[in-house]
Amino acid sequence: MALPSNTSSIRNRRQRYRPLSEINVTPFVDVMLVLLVVFMISGPLITMGVPLNLPKGEGQTLNEPEQPITLSIQADGTLFLNESPTSTETILVDMAALSGGDFDAKIYLRGDSSLLYGQVMGVMAELSRAGYTRMRLITEQPGKDR
Repeated sequence: MALPSNTSSIRNRRQRYRPLSEINVTPFVDVMLVLLVVFMISGPLITMGVPLNLPKGEGQTLNEPEQPITLSIQADGTLFLNESPTSTETILVDMAALSGGDFDAKIYLRGDSSLLYGQVMGVMAELSRAGYTRMRLITEQPGKDR
């Protein structure tokens, strides 16, 4: 007994259109390599410094109940502690007298915009080594006249 001819064609169609059970990982690898290249290029760009004019800022003014200690540094490097002159040698003694030995006293650091970054950071590092941790840099609001 021979099978009808249309039965063999159905069997051939089933064999021809069998589902592919393998996963093709080539597109996945391609996407991962593209992402790797993007992160390798953008990583160093994120950490690079951008020249900024730091003394200007648009932050909101803080309304705080306790009076902070203000440390000002003029363009020539002269230090003022709450409007009274001081020096780098006596700043820690004067700071201890003003804060009453409280290392959690709020210190506002104001520096002239023509100062070098290292000069301001040197004063901040000296205060930090002494134990003062609550320092804030004060900026001028943009558009304000002196």
